[in-house]
Amino acid sequence: MAKFSTDLDGAFSALADPTRRAIVSRLCEGPQSVTELSEPFEMALPSLLKHVRILEESGLVSTEKIGRVRTCKIEPNALHATKAWINQHIMAWEERLDRMERHIERMKRKKLDDERSK
Repeated sequence: MAKFSTDLDGAFSALADPTRRAIVSRLCEGPQSVTELSEPFEMALPSLLKHVRILEESGLVSTEKIGRVRTCKIEPNALHATKAWINQHIMAWEERLDRMERHIERMKRKKLDDERSK
């Protein structure tokens, strides 16, 4: 559980930044070189590389250097783990909301029944 938590901490920390979320979104379309990734961003290449490094350390992205070209790709397993954690919490809240909705409906029916019996 501790490793799972550490992995999630790293993933959520990395995804907290809008530039890194944009990089992940672009990489979901397929692998790209760092130069290709940098095109829509108004920042120096070393700054973009810092973002890539943080994503790589979090396990969300991997890179491979062939010659002078560093190519980045998404690591789906890390995204799946993050999605599983989010889905687990969504399901718990949906169950709670469903129970509350059923309780409200019972209260409404009881109120109607009480009003009819008067």
